[in-house]
Amino acid sequence: MHKKKLGNSELDVSVLCFGANVFGWTVRDEELSFRLLDRCLDAGLNFIDTADMYSTWVPGNQGGESETLIGKWFRSRKNRAQVILATKVGMEMGPGKSGLRRKYIMQAIDASLLRLKTDYVDLYQSHKDDDKTSVEETLTAYAELVKQGKVRVIGASNYTPERLGESLKCSREFKFPRYESLQPLYNLYDREEYETTLAPLCAKENIGVIGYYSLGSGFLSGKYKSKADMSQSDRGSRVEKYMNDRGFRIVAALEKVAKEAGSTSSAIALAWLMAQPTVTAPIASATNEKQLDELIASTKLKLDKSALALLNEASEYAETSTRK
Repeated sequence: MHKKKLGNSELDVSVLCFGANVFGWTVRDEELSFRLLDRCLDAGLNFIDTADMYSTWVPGNQGGESETLIGKWFRSRKNRAQVILATKVGMEMGPGKSGLRRKYIMQAIDASLLRLKTDYVDLYQSHKDDDKTSVEETLTAYAELVKQGKVRVIGASNYTPERLGESLKCSREFKFPRYESLQPLYNLYDREEYETTLAPLCAKENIGVIGYYSLGSGFLSGKYKSKADMSQSDRGSRVEKYMNDRGFRIVAALEKVAKEAGSTSSAIALAWLMAQPTVTAPIASATNEKQLDELIASTKLKLDKSALALLNEASEYAETSTRK
């Protein structure tokens, strides 16, 4: 599988990133989890993204379930060096356990490393901005972790262009490690905010983009044709916002391109993302091996100009204010 440099860093990552947020949620079986991760590596997909808080939203979970599963896989397979591992800090993990204060980051990284059964993280990301903490304090903590060898590269997620720009300026001024990646919401439906506010900055600064919800919580796969279909999945409630004329227009375009290419809507949606100039590797999840094979197939697709034009037209966001 083709690899790309992540920003200006030394990390060579596959052009698709496996989202491990499903572990401890829609994938709870350890054996299946291991098979999915094995299949990723076998296909050359070496980039895995998780977070300390995955999956606190599931009743009975405490957070850390995904990291714990990956750690068990590392111990079982003894393959840590083959993986570019990304995790995150900052979201709520319990009372007093959130944010990007130096003290909390230092505690959180040790807890993640313990769960992951490793002594370093390749990409450590600020899961969301903490406006109560200065970017200087946060970056000071990351600089210490890089010096200690616990973190190789840092990234940001859910940042505004203003705070990302402020962080980059701080890194230059104090010679701190800089955010080499950004993880924004980005897919064929959710285009406007990223493309109009963040993409120009990422292009200018050579920030690697690893967008999340690449398939719109599964909506862009085409499996949700009506609100009745939402009850068939644990993610169903997350797709309601896509169920409008524009959303179904995008799905129809994906199905047309997929039919012509002998592929699937999921693979085409990911291939469109991979064709965007600022994208390094979209993040996508799978809950079974068939879904994972569809994701992997996307890395072998190259959409022609007519296919890209059709998808761009169907997802044109300038119409969203007048068409629902």
